[in-house]
Amino acid sequence: MTNGGLMLGDDGLEYKNFHSQDGLGLKLLHNTGLKMAIVTGRTSNVVTKRAENIKITHIYQGVEDKLEAFNEILKDLNVTAEECMFMGDDVIDLPPMRRAGLAVTVPHAMPLVKEYAHYITTREAGHGAVRELCELLMKAQGTFDGQMAKFLK
Repeated sequence: MTNGGLMLGDDGLEYKNFHSQDGLGLKLLHNTGLKMAIVTGRTSNVVTKRAENIKITHIYQGVEDKLEAFNEILKDLNVTAEECMFMGDDVIDLPPMRRAGLAVTVPHAMPLVKEYAHYITTREAGHGAVRELCELLMKAQGTFDGQMAKFLK
């Protein structure tokens, strides 16, 4: 959801830059009934605020073992790994990516991560890659046209 950059202020706070198109894509995807989660190795209040804004209720921050978090999500949502998608860009993301039914990464991902991805977005992280994925998922599920209809009245 970000470009991977970290901005640290003199106040000791961490700042992140999110793309507004990604946020709308996630809201639209939420409207289709898909459940989403954020799993991140860092901890930041801004991630909590962003998740609230885009209606993501499963938030895992400060995670060292992303597979453990992924497995907890599977249990909480009563779904199989094959029914899930995991998007990541670095080697810490490989364990859940390798278990998920759909593994997605971005063009600037580490080379090893790209080897295990089923799909590499055309847009970069923090620059519409999440939106691209949201639209791809909605089209695959047949919900894209319904979500777009309200904008085409």
